[in-house]
Amino acid sequence: MKQLEVNRHRELTAFLRSRRARVSPEQVGLSRGQRRRTPGLRRTEVALLAEVSPEWYTRIEQGRDIHVSVPVLERLASALQLDANERTHLFLLALKQPPPIETFSPPTISPTLHQSLQQLGTIPACFVDPRLNIVAWNAAFCVIFGDFATLSERERNMIWRVFTIPLFRQGNHHEWEELARMALAQFRASYGRFINDPWWATQIADLSRISPEFRELWACHDVYNSSEGHKSMHHPSAGDLSFDLLALQTGDSSDLRLMMFTPRSNSRTAEKIERLLATRV
Repeated sequence: MKQLEVNRHRELTAFLRSRRARVSPEQVGLSRGQRRRTPGLRRTEVALLAEVSPEWYTRIEQGRDIHVSVPVLERLASALQLDANERTHLFLLALKQPPPIETFSPPTISPTLHQSLQQLGTIPACFVDPRLNIVAWNAAFCVIFGDFATLSERERNMIWRVFTIPLFRQGNHHEWEELARMALAQFRASYGRFINDPWWATQIADLSRISPEFRELWACHDVYNSSEGHKSMHHPSAGDLSFDLLALQTGDSSDLRLMMFTPRSNSRTAEKIERLLATRV
């Protein structure tokens, strides 16, 4: 683990030096002054632009293990004229997390992802965005959980449904808590990325007011790093159903996650879903 940290600091050092060498004084409104032995900005100039001391900037560029805040990293990114990908890389190297995002933009679901979703057959599945809004679903998901095309955005929010909709509370309490913790972990991770977006404060306040379970689990600040779970429920038409739950991040977008409710092999859940699909208008 210590060697990994050393490697990360070395990569940060190399990255900062390479970006500093790329920017000329004229590009940031500084005078070139006397002849320079190396291209780009001097350390003292980067420190000036980022509003930090030269000593502090020297330490971070030397790979020292020092504390760095989000505002300072933002100023460094601006001083070094980093693009979006470089800014993300800087944050990952310095803080081991992506930079916060000021505004939320709904992710785009490609035709290929749409087609793949529909071809899952008797596996109820959906895509959720960083807010855990269910933004796409297949026919099997609808025959089990309802027609999402008729629901409001809040009613299509997975975290809202898990903590407020009775259908998700059915069955084994341990399985519900497993699902709730999984959803809450993703919700909290996304909240860290969009912490300046007021939508999150409203959603958290409303859930805290309505659901004692949400209020209790949210206050724990637990990290539940699992993408698998189980779900048992009673469907009004099909009867008892059992699923293994799997959440997968899509390869082309960090803002989309595929959630699949795979019928358990030792149950008749798949047959029941097939019958429901056959009678669906």
